[in-house]
Amino acid sequence: MAKRTRIIEGTWNCTSCDAKDILARHKRCPTCNNPRELSGDESDFDFGDVDAASGRSLREGVTDEKAVEMANAGEDWFCAFCGAANRGDHPRCKHCNAERESDSKVGPRKDLSGPAPAPAPPPKKKPRLGMWLFLGALLSCCFGTCVYSGWSNQTHDYPGEVTGTSWKVAVVQERFTRVEKEGWADELRQASARMPVNGAGEIAGVENVRGCVERQRGTRKVADGTERVCRSKTRRVACGTEEKCRRRDKGNGFAEEVCEDVTKYCNESYEDCQNQTRYRNEPVYARRCTYDTHEWRKVDRREASGQDGAPRWPTLQVGPQDRQRREETYVVNVRYEDDGVKEQVLEPKTEAEFLSWKKGQGVVLTVTNGGEVKKAVPR
Repeated sequence: MAKRTRIIEGTWNCTSCDAKDILARHKRCPTCNNPRELSGDESDFDFGDVDAASGRSLREGVTDEKAVEMANAGEDWFCAFCGAANRGDHPRCKHCNAERESDSKVGPRKDLSGPAPAPAPPPKKKPRLGMWLFLGALLSCCFGTCVYSGWSNQTHDYPGEVTGTSWKVAVVQERFTRVEKEGWADELRQASARMPVNGAGEIAGVENVRGCVERQRGTRKVADGTERVCRSKTRRVACGTEEKCRRRDKGNGFAEEVCEDVTKYCNESYEDCQNQTRYRNEPVYARRCTYDTHEWRKVDRREASGQDGAPRWPTLQVGPQDRQRREETYVVNVRYEDDGVKEQVLEPKTEAEFLSWKKGQGVVLTVTNGGEVKKAVPR
């Protein structure tokens, strides 16, 4: 595709008199007549904005023959004696007439390979203030939480006294009983039952399998023809051409812009349709049977409760096919002083642990600033 070339002339600012937007063709400031020097500001040419989509310069191209000649004269060089800027094809300094030496410097070049970024909008004061207030509140909250957490987890020991104890116990009697159950025939394995001895060593067994009938056990998916399934998708397709431009700094205040028409691509929606296997649910049948087995079943339960003493377990008559199971709950009430009289309930897990507590007994409690009792030790 055909390329189109233009010369874009930059502008510079004089640091001597603060004159602005001086055309690059001027090696001296038109206002104060000072020569352009190799300083950061005076060698930083502005080539104007570009169109974000195409990269084309929004500044008009140079058509003046003299300016085009200057653009093609090569990089500017700076006199080693007076520091003035000179055309690249001039062998002597136009300011002091000194010859160009091997150590004469050339100006820096800008990277103009991509479109210049759009200027950032000025910050809005209210959103920024709100953001800082939000961050401040968040940091304060986090700091406060950390401080409170550290303070609340600090512990202190307090003397206390057991004001009372209570207990509630139960004995459950279970019997290994013959029962009737149902199961799937392929999961049943005939096995004789074994009765327990002293409440242990039993085998439930599977005996007298009978009355098997066909029942639905589940479903399975089976192929049932095909169906047309379509899905919406997108793809990139050529949709004409568009102009794309790039600029190159020539090192003398001018830039060369090359534009060409390239293929443009757009997103196109389309339906992707395929024939897929259709499935239906089909019931699955199996033989369901009745059988005899054994399991532990509760036949009796007795409870007892009391305060301030050892628990008194109820008794049950246990047969050869029985076993006993115990249930127990213990409570110890403790009183201590921490900015006032406070009550604490301890719950021992075993009878032996419960028996280590007596009414009127002293106790040392380790309590956090947050009020959580971490440890209680009888004295």
